Parts: sequence; structure tokens; C-alpha cells
Amino acid sequence: MAQSAERLVGREADLETLVGLVGLGDTARSGGGRHVLLAGDAGVGKTRILRELRGRATADARQVLVGHCLDFGDSAEAYLPFTEILDNITAALPDVVAQVADVHPALLRMAPVARALGGADTAVQEALDRGNLFAAIHALLESAAQKAPLLVVVEDTHWADQSTRDLLTFLFTRPFDGPVTILASYRADDLHRRHPLRRQLAEWTRLPSVERFHLGRLSDDDVRVLVGELAGDPGAGFDVESVVRRADGNAFFVEELVQAAGADELPWDLADLLLIRLEQLDATAREVVDTASAAGRDVSDELLDAVAGLDRPTLDAGLRQAIERAILVPREDGYYVFRHALLGEAVYDDLLPGERVRLHQRYVEALNGDLTTGSAAGLARHARLAGDHETALTAGIAAGDEAAATGGPDEASQHYQQAIALLAARAESDHDSQRLVDLVVKASDAMVAAGYADRAGKLAREQRESLPADAPGLWRAQLMTVEIETSFAYVNDVRVGALAEAAMSELPEDAPPLVRARLLAAYARELMIARRHDDAEKAGREALALAEELGRTGLAAEVAATLAGSWGRPPQDWIEPLREAVARAARVGALHPEFRARIQLAFALDAADRLHEAGENYRSAFELGVERGVPWAPYAFDARIAWLDYLHTTGRWDEALALTDASNGAAYGIPPALWPWLESKRLMIEQARGADVGAEARRLRPSWKQEVATARDSVMVEINAAATRGDVDGIVEAYEAGVAALTTGWGKWFGAQARLSAIAVGAIGSALPALPVGARPQVMAQVDRILEAGTRPVETDQPWGLEGQAWSARLRAEGLRAHWLAGISVPEQDDLVEAWRETVAAFEAFPHVHELAWSRVRLAEILRAGGDTAGARELADQARAAAKLLGAQPLLDHLLALGTTPQRSTAGPSGQLTARESEILALVAAGRSNGEIGKQLFISTKTVSVHVSNILAKLGASGRTEAAAIGRRRGLVE
Repeated sequence: MAQSAERLVGREADLETLVGLVGLGDTARSGGGRHVLLAGDAGVGKTRILRELRGRATADARQVLVGHCLDFGDSAEAYLPFTEILDNITAALPDVVAQVADVHPALLRMAPVARALGGADTAVQEALDRGNLFAAIHALLESAAQKAPLLVVVEDTHWADQSTRDLLTFLFTRPFDGPVTILASYRADDLHRRHPLRRQLAEWTRLPSVERFHLGRLSDDDVRVLVGELAGDPGAGFDVESVVRRADGNAFFVEELVQAAGADELPWDLADLLLIRLEQLDATAREVVDTASAAGRDVSDELLDAVAGLDRPTLDAGLRQAIERAILVPREDGYYVFRHALLGEAVYDDLLPGERVRLHQRYVEALNGDLTTGSAAGLARHARLAGDHETALTAGIAAGDEAAATGGPDEASQHYQQAIALLAARAESDHDSQRLVDLVVKASDAMVAAGYADRAGKLAREQRESLPADAPGLWRAQLMTVEIETSFAYVNDVRVGALAEAAMSELPEDAPPLVRARLLAAYARELMIARRHDDAEKAGREALALAEELGRTGLAAEVAATLAGSWGRPPQDWIEPLREAVARAARVGALHPEFRARIQLAFALDAADRLHEAGENYRSAFELGVERGVPWAPYAFDARIAWLDYLHTTGRWDEALALTDASNGAAYGIPPALWPWLESKRLMIEQARGADVGAEARRLRPSWKQEVATARDSVMVEINAAATRGDVDGIVEAYEAGVAALTTGWGKWFGAQARLSAIAVGAIGSALPALPVGARPQVMAQVDRILEAGTRPVETDQPWGLEGQAWSARLRAEGLRAHWLAGISVPEQDDLVEAWRETVAAFEAFPHVHELAWSRVRLAEILRAGGDTAGARELADQARAAAKLLGAQPLLDHLLALGTTPQRSTAGPSGQLTARESEILALVAAGRSNGEIGKQLFISTKTVSVHVSNILAKLGASGRTEAAAIGRRRGLVE
């Protein structure tokens, strides 16, 4: 009886669909097809159809690279299938690998490349940083595809390690220029609700570059054909219909039922059915198969020989029988693999507990010997299952180190935490305690790299608090360093300043140089944030010297970014040092310090009022994060937010919204903790376009504890929504809640307070006309309180930037408007107009398109009330044009209600200029500067600037010279 069908049965249409999806045939020459996710239940025939597909691809002159994921549970090896794929590329295309490694040295972290070319010096690289590694593998696949179209197959991704899943995400989301197609298969029936692949599958399938194909069960007719293929002549006594009924279209089940047809009674349970096949083996072959099952899905010939305890001829005889019975399949690389994973699982599950322990003990003994195969992760797994805790500890640490060096922080963290649990259970000596502290530091570093800074800080704090009172200061200093470092990466209640001082006091003089360097680097950063610049410079310089002496280029780049930061100093002086810090980090491939230096550079440019330069730097930092596959890393995400703010400010709202949209891939894979901040940005724009999103904004309040910056934007949405309802109490409540949250996170007075106060006062002002006269005094008392809270303290020594000046002017103007509308302490008309003209000028300098439009509308309302309808109409026309460009429907509706209509002529009559404006135009025509005009007329230079801006707008002039010429032509200037 045949053991498996030679012909592919019942899958012809499925195969043709896959052929089309991966782009075989004519499309292969013009670029690859789409990436494919192949889903199907266990045993349904995924491996069989993939084997056929690979044959078709090879016949079509494609290169085919295959990597397998294995079920190692908690002992996962980072990038396991890609290690296999790189093994094949390195063997087939060594020149290509060498060329790519020259440009992308991170490729040297992968074991196959390291063996061929020599490994990377992970002591001087940010090994846990995966961005450079992802880019290197992408470049390698791209380069390999230049030789011939490339099909990459990753099988059994339901067992994939986290690093492999993240790498697949990167490859799926970053387009290939050449013909590269990736196909990943997985068991659909294994994906329980909390399976780690489940979320990523949902995200992958939303990508336009990825297609999911589900391989269904065989039809009854196909099962009958398959039975005929397997059984040859199903003569008398063979019940084909019984197989059809029981197999339920599962090809593997069909094969096992046919194979077991001679049994007296067929079991209904698949596991029992699989064991019938084992009953056909003799004792030696069964022993070989049992031994292989403890290794997992596959095992090398070398390792099996060392573990089995059989002489070579006996082992070979057992192997031959297992292969003939289609239980094991030999591979070209010297490994044996179970014909199906279900078969290996059934064999292992059938072993007695004592048998399993003894087999794992033999694997530990063999792997501790002089073998060329095996890994530290595998040794750690066998040692744990054998109850050999000392070996599990040592191997677990080694496995964590290997994963960290490769750029697999999730797997490294997992191995280190397992080792911590083993070591903490005994901790019998100071040596053990020091090892435990070192392990916590390693685990914390891995957690931070994997995006779990909060967990890392908690782990370090718990370990520090568990230390005995007489524990050495070195241990406390090491753990405090981790707490300080992680506190910079997430919102928390850590008193970093006090913690840093305590850590420095605990640090012994003879501390290891690296421990001292890391603490000094963290200490310098905290000192710089606290504006203790001289102390920060001293600590930072010592940390930098130590890092450079130790060859820790990533740490050195981190310190350089700290030392170059402006941190309350005049920003203009630190722009060039920050550019140098960016270049330094980029040179050594230290991605995290590069992000940090880039965002600090952009902040400095912003603070220096070089807004468009800052915007370009935000954009480049954001795009670098996307390019390197770490768009949600610290500072990369900050760059996205800052770039989004720039787009929002300058009126590029559609581009800004695209950055918040998960459906088109721009916000793909965003961690839940970061989503509310991004969502608050979306809600601001959607509301400005007319959407009713106040309730959505309020639902973001619980997230303020995770990221307080969310409150800054979501509160504005709540305030505006309450204003639309005329709900003054709602406005005040939202304002106070936001200020309370931001004060807790940012300190007693923060820059955004002027903006929040201006928005709140403006919202209350709009609601005032509908309030009873008797209620207005109480409301105005609240307005005055908000005005006072939002006004910048006089003792603040930092100069306002353009944004601060704009919102400060707006706050004052909104306050005067509120009093004007309430009829309480009514300001003079000239003062009210002047305040709003200053606000308009300030928002022209700080180019916030939407807020400038609203400021013009407010000024238009006041001018219209004072009888200057022409001036009001001109401002309304400008606001209307901006609103149409933005799609700001509420603003357009407000203009319609205001009763303004577009001005038909492009330039108004000369009488539009006020007497003061005519006087200033004459002095402009005479060549006087704003400062000279101010001195002559006894007004401030800023006021002159406002008048000049209004003159230019009224005359339709692009500059002072053109305004003078127009004035002379119209007789406004002699």
C-alpha cells in the first residue's frame, strides 16, 4: 500500500489561485505578486500544496527560500525561520550576502552570515535595536531578487517567535522594488482568542500588499479519489465511505485512516489513530521515534546519534524503518523531520512522564558535549524539562545573550526572565545575588528594546525593594539606573531627580566602568532636564569619556544627544551641536540615540521659530522610524505626533488624518497605549470639519494616566463640543479636568495652558449672549479666573516663541471679547480692535491656518459691530477662503450666520485705511523701519507691525515697497 499520494488531489483550483497570487508565470518578470497568508486547519494539506507550489516556482526560474517555525514554547529562538533562509542565501549567493553586509553591518548579527563572514562586534553596537537588522534583511532579499525573482516561504507561523512576526510585519509594510514575494502559512484552528499571531494577522490582512487565502477541506468526491490514490485497489473489505465520513475532508486524516485500514477497530480520536502507525514499528524503530519526538519537529542526525544510545547500525535500521513507514522524513541538511507536526505531537504525548524526563536529560548531556548542532535555547528547554535547574539557568542566560546579540529583544527578555525565576528561587550567595542583579539589568534592557519600558522599570524597582538592608550599594545603583532610564520612556510617578541623587550616592568608587558610565549618562540627562546645566555637563563629559573608552558607541551617542540638547538654554546656540549628535548616532548605527537627537534638533528649531525647518526634521525622523520598522518606538512616535501637528497647523489636514488612519497602513500596528494620543489628533481635525466627536474625546480620559499629552488635545475637543451645546458648565469642567491632569504631569504652569485657557474663554464667550443677564456676573468670574490661570507668570525667564506669543495674544483678546459680550467691564472699542489685530498678526507670524481664520472672524465681528463693514467683509473673505481649503464646515456655517458675503473687488477704496494706518503708510513710503516709526509715533514696534500687516492686506501688496507704490498711485501718499 502506498504511504502518500504521488498526485495532488482535489487542489488543482487552489494551486492555480496560489500561482496567481504569488505572481508566477508572465507577471514574475515585471515584479512579484502580492504577499500571501495561507491559512488552513492542521492536516488539511498546506505543506503538500506548498511543495507543489515550490516546484512550479522553480520551473518558472524563481529562487525559492523556505524557513520553518518550530514549537519551542517558552524557549523560542529569535528569527528561527529566517536563520534557515539566510543559511540558504549564504550558501547560494555568498557574494551578494557579502556586498549587502558591507552596507548593512547589522546583517552580521545573524548566525549564518556571521559564520560565513565573521560576526559583528556586538559589544560596540546597539544589538537589541532591530531597526537596522530589519533594513538589512530587506536589502538582502532585494539584492537576491536581482539574480532571479524570489519566493520566500515561511511555514507554520502560528509557532513563530515575536521577532519573526515583527520582521514579517516590516517586510509586508515596506515595498520591494524587485520581484520579491513572501508566503506565510499558519494553522487557522490553532489561533485561540489570545494567540499572539491573531492580532498581527488582523493587521496584516488590512494591508493592500497582503492577500489571505484559506485552504478548505477536500470534497467527498476528492476524498474518494485520494483514497484510491493511497490504497491502490480498495478491494473487498475496504470501506471507502467510512473514510469519507470520518476524515471530514482532512487530507492527513484520510492518509492515516487508509494506513490503519487493517486494524481490527479504527479509533475516532486522531491522536489514537496516529499511534496505530507506530504499532507497525519494531522496538528499535519505536525507540528512535520516541527519542526524536522529544527534540521537537526536527532533529539532526548528529544529535539523534548522541542521544539514542544505540550503535550506528542499529540506529540506522530504526531510522530506515521509521522513514519507510512515513513517520520520519530525511532532509538534505542532515535533519530528520516528522512527516507532520501532529504525528510528532502524538508520539511525545504518548510518552510516560518519567520517559520524557529521562529523554530530556540525555539531550542535556549530548548538547553539553562537543556537537556542531544545537543551540543555547534548545539546551535551556531540555534542561528545564529534565529538572536540571543549574544547566537551565546557565543555558537560559546564554540563550538570552544570543537573542539579544541577534536583535531579538522579546526572546531575550523571555529567556532572561526564566533565568531570573530560577536564580531567585535559590539566591544562596552574594555571587548569586550579583548575578540576579545583572540579569535584571539585562532583562530590563531587552524589555525596553521590545517596547515595554514600564515593565522594565517595575522589574528593577521590585528587585531593588527586595534587597536586604545591608545589600551593597553597587546593586542598588545598578537597579536605580534602570529605573531612571526607563522613566524617560513612559508616563510615571517616579521622582527621577531624587532617585538619581540616591543612585549616585550608592555608587561605589570601584564600580565597574560600564555601570558608572550608564548611571552618569542617566544622571546627566536628568540634570539637563532640571536645568542644572553645569552639573549635567560635568556628569555627561565623564560618561562620554567612559563610553568611548569602553567602545560603547551607542551609549556615547546617547550622551552626546544629552549634552547637545538646549534644555532651557537659547535654542539657536544648540542647533549645530544637535546636528552633530544626529550624525554621530547615524554613523555608528545607534538608532534610538539618533531618533532622540533628531527630535531634539526639531524642537530646538521650533523654539528658535524656524518652524518649517522644524517640520522637515519632524518628517524625516518620522519617516526614519517607518523605514526601519519601528514607527512606535520612543521619539519615532514623538516625531509622528510633531509632524502631524505641523501638518495640522499649516492646513494640510488630509495628510495629517492619513497619519492617524489604521485602515491604510499609516497607523498600522500602533500599541494600545499610544493610540489615544494619536486618536485625539484625529478628533481635533474631524471636529473642525463638522463631526460630532465630543463623546469620543471624553472616552479618552482614562488614557490620560498613560500619556498625559492626550489631555492637551482631547480637552479642546470636549470644550468645543460643550460650546456647541451652549453648556458653560461643561466647558469649565472639561477645562479644569484637563488642567488638573496636565499640571500633574507637566508642573504648576505649562505652555499649553495659554492655549487651553484661550479656547475655554472663547467658548464661554460664544455662549454668553444666550445666557440670562443675571447669570453673567458669575460666569465672568469664572472667565477672569481662567484668564489669570492661563496668563504666563512674570517670573518665567524663557522668552515666548511665536506659538506662545500667538496664544497669549489670543487669550487676552478672548478675555476682552467675553467682557464685551457680557456687558461687564466693557473694554473700549479701540482696545478690543487692537487686541484682535495683534492676535491676527501673531497668528500670521505663527502660521496656524485654522486659528488664524477664526481670529480673523472674531475681528470681523467686532469691526462689523463698530460699523466697519468693509474691513469686516475683507477679513471674512480671507477666513472663508481658508475654511474652504480646510473643509472647515463649522467655520463656513458661522460666516454664513454672521451675514457676510464675499467681497467682489480685489482692492478696496482708499478710505479703508484708518487715519493711523494712513500715517504709518506715509512713513513706510519714506523708508522708515518699524522701530523708527514706533519711536516717532510713540507706539510699540509690535503695534507698528500689526498696522503694517493690515495695510499690506488692505492694499493687496506683497511687501512694503509695493505698498508704497500702490499708495502713491492712489494718492494715499504724497
